[in-house]
Amino acid sequence: MKPVVAIIGKPNVGKSTLFNYLVGERKSIVEDTPGVTRDRIYGESNWRGKKFTLIDTGGIENDNHDIIHSQMKLQAEIAVDLADLILFVTDVREGVTSSDQEISQMLRMSKKKVILVCNKVDDFKKFEHDVYEFYNLGIGEPIPISAANGKGIGDLLDKVYENIPDNDDSEDDDRIKVAIIGKPNVGKSSLVNKILGENRLIVSDVAGTTRDAIDSDFDNKYGKYTFIDTAGIRKHSKIQENIEKYSLVRTSLAIERSDVCVIMIDANDGVTEQDTKIAGEAKEAGKGVIICINKWDEYNKENGTLEKYTKDVYNKLAYLSYAPILFISAKTGQRVEKLFNLINNVYENNKLRINTSTLNELLQEAIAMVQPPTDKGRRLKVLYMTQVATKPPTFAIFVNSKKLFHFSYQRYIVNKLRSEFDFTGTPIRILVREREDKDNG
Repeated sequence: MKPVVAIIGKPNVGKSTLFNYLVGERKSIVEDTPGVTRDRIYGESNWRGKKFTLIDTGGIENDNHDIIHSQMKLQAEIAVDLADLILFVTDVREGVTSSDQEISQMLRMSKKKVILVCNKVDDFKKFEHDVYEFYNLGIGEPIPISAANGKGIGDLLDKVYENIPDNDDSEDDDRIKVAIIGKPNVGKSSLVNKILGENRLIVSDVAGTTRDAIDSDFDNKYGKYTFIDTAGIRKHSKIQENIEKYSLVRTSLAIERSDVCVIMIDANDGVTEQDTKIAGEAKEAGKGVIICINKWDEYNKENGTLEKYTKDVYNKLAYLSYAPILFISAKTGQRVEKLFNLINNVYENNKLRINTSTLNELLQEAIAMVQPPTDKGRRLKVLYMTQVATKPPTFAIFVNSKKLFHFSYQRYIVNKLRSEFDFTGTPIRILVREREDKDNG
């Protein structure tokens, strides 16, 4: 597991600006966008060969009735709980505030490694004496930076490098990492317990029993796996306890480091709004996805129910039409063994790579069958396609005009890829690149 670096501090000191700078512009362009939007509170960064996970605590919203003091305390608690290293961000222009002093006291008590960051130092000479004031926090030497323009970031990252452990390569072994995700009380822990053959995880009918993400290694005739049981994701409006906030962060981190996400849905509830949000997060992260309909043994069945139920799931999760659906009972073990072959297949598809010549043969066939669209006498020319990444499969397509490359034709190309190759369970991302049409000058 990569080291975790958390950014904390009172509101408006530039935490998110620093987060965005360190993570960089690695936002993926996807071929289909789920009906979900969220602030990304975690990301990956790399300095001098050391990779680490970065958490922006500023992305964790606070209930409207809570005061700033509670929000700041929560952010510090999350950082203390999860992080290997903490970046404590302050505002040099405001000077040392009572909020800064209270956060620093919490951090000293935590015994965690902390780097004190003085942000908004656009002119090092101008603010030199102001920076000295922050020594009074008792955290150590303040590092002056400007997150807005990148000044001092290199020095800060050198400090991060010195204070985080080396990367744990165990994540890169031959185990397939499977995150079991879903809303509370859907049967996630029951499924993992059934797979492991023992009651290793606490199971209860009380929603939200599982608080932490728990890793369990498991080997069988199908392969080697690490199952990550996650806390249930609740609606934001229902989150009252700080501990539930931890669960949201842990679940996001579990999705991020998994290879395959098993989205569990309660058969009796059907696909809920919460399920669509969870599924959207897994898709957005580019993970392989399997949809498990749990408690199928308890569902009141009629003739043709399974087919009708499947159609309804795909209607509500239209952006996951590529994901296989498995109807199970975690309690009885019904069809649970079938999950392993699905995991293996989805995992292999998510890291599938296709050579460029094969791709362009397929592209020419697709163009010959359905001519590209035209607009005002100008026709779209799809010039070239190559695969640029895996996990998920990502393809760059070069065209003479991005405007002419309508979504419908992109979808057509994606469907041709899926019909020719086995991309079951994995999203496909398309990067559109414009290249001058030499024929038309």
